[in-house]
Amino acid sequence: MKKHLFVIIAVAAALMGSAFSMSAQETSYSYTDAYYLTLCGKAFVTPMPYERMDFDKFTGWTEKDINLLKMSSGIIVSFKTDSPSIMVKAAFQKPSKANTSGFATRGFDLYIKKDGKWLWAGAVSASHGDMETKPMKIVTNMDRTEKECILYLPTFSQMEAVQIGVEEGCSLKRGAQPFRYKIILHGSSFMHGASTTRAGATVPGFLSRKTGLNFCSLGVSGDCKMQPQFAEALAKAKADAFVFDAFSNPSAEEIQERLFPFIETIQAGQPGKPLIFMSSIYRERRNFNAKVDQAEAAKAAMAAKMMKKACKKYKNVYFIQSNATSPDNETTCDGTHPGDMGYYLWADSVKDQIVKILAKYGLK
Repeated sequence: MKKHLFVIIAVAAALMGSAFSMSAQETSYSYTDAYYLTLCGKAFVTPMPYERMDFDKFTGWTEKDINLLKMSSGIIVSFKTDSPSIMVKAAFQKPSKANTSGFATRGFDLYIKKDGKWLWAGAVSASHGDMETKPMKIVTNMDRTEKECILYLPTFSQMEAVQIGVEEGCSLKRGAQPFRYKIILHGSSFMHGASTTRAGATVPGFLSRKTGLNFCSLGVSGDCKMQPQFAEALAKAKADAFVFDAFSNPSAEEIQERLFPFIETIQAGQPGKPLIFMSSIYRERRNFNAKVDQAEAAKAAMAAKMMKKACKKYKNVYFIQSNATSPDNETTCDGTHPGDMGYYLWADSVKDQIVKILAKYGLK
């Protein structure tokens, strides 16, 4: 009797093991390169799909410029699918070494439209140092209705390939351009997304989802100093408007020397287009460091002085005020960069000002 019972248990265990094995393998996925879907959020059309600058068409770049502009910050993949789960896998040209969250620097951030609004759906991150990822499940257990999706690519990584995976038998289609017009947002590490926890939690990301307008990130960490190579490229960009975080990186002396030539170069190629300059934000490391406080105050004073002159001297030039901190100065990550809430506050502080200016140009 015991022998027969043992055989029955053994057979049952084998069948259960087989069933578990089949269950683990029953969901298979088909993958499509993001290049064949809809890429948006880019200031320029580029030969390499996941880079932000055409280095053949525009020249004069430094090694630092090139390294930063090859990063995929702000690039969005737009697609539609009825798949209950969505996967992503990727290959990197150069993994990130940035001192910020992996979900931002080497991660993928998914939003899905619900009731007319973009709602966060999931985020995944490649392991530090990986040149290729295994398939990563970014969301699962959804219903089978078709959904509009946007996927933000990593902020501080250079991408070789990105593939979107959906369950076999489900559809994966090119999405529409999710945002209207084209507003290039050129700036510092703040616009690049330093210290965000997710790739979509940047000022350009928040602004696009808040307004429905297409804010294309040209943030270059520590490298936005109104250099002539950037002005010359922006002068030839196909864009409807420009927003600048131009006063965060340069010194007071550089602001005084470079602002007017920067404006004149861009306006020569973009006549009649609005150029909106944002004030820089209060950096909390000023709180007790007198030397930093003095330098930051000098920069802010020079920016205000020069922009007062610029708004009188040039048509279609505007200066608006930004804020990225709470009344008790608790939104900073490292004393220089805000965290996610700080960037949310920054976007919220300038949103209405920008929308009001753009409306004058029919950009609604």
